[in-house]
Amino acid sequence: MSTVKETVEVDVPVHTAYNQWTQFEEFPNFMEGVEEVTQLDAQHNHWTTKVAGVRREFDTEIVDQLADERITWRTTTGDTRQKGTVRFERLDDSHTKVELVMEVEPSGAVEKIGDLVGTIDRRVKGDMQRFKQYIEERGTESGAWRGRVRPGDSGPAV
Repeated sequence: MSTVKETVEVDVPVHTAYNQWTQFEEFPNFMEGVEEVTQLDAQHNHWTTKVAGVRREFDTEIVDQLADERITWRTTTGDTRQKGTVRFERLDDSHTKVELVMEVEPSGAVEKIGDLVGTIDRRVKGDMQRFKQYIEERGTESGAWRGRVRPGDSGPAV
């Protein structure tokens, strides 16, 4: 597995940055290669991506979520294997540090080559910069989910 880490400072309060990140169906607006995210329930999402002409579908599960602090997930189905955490740190009343750490296991020749030449790192860096632009231009979140998910919780699949 490759580990990718990227941090951005956003010019919005911590609750705004966090709330926007809980709106998974909005991810195609700032994540390159993400065509669609369908939120199945509070803990489960179905993803459709297309990177370098390769379409993948997979499911993720939120395994730990604490409002204004962190969201941790892992894949549960599909060819894509990844897990990660996004953390939110209040810097002051109107600035937040957002740190994304992901472990990605490339599947298939295209992904493995892309990993070797740094494509995953560049894409994540771009995604974080686009998130910064997206939330700062909006100035407010498009929605929010403030629930708590603890490791070991299991929500109903829809």
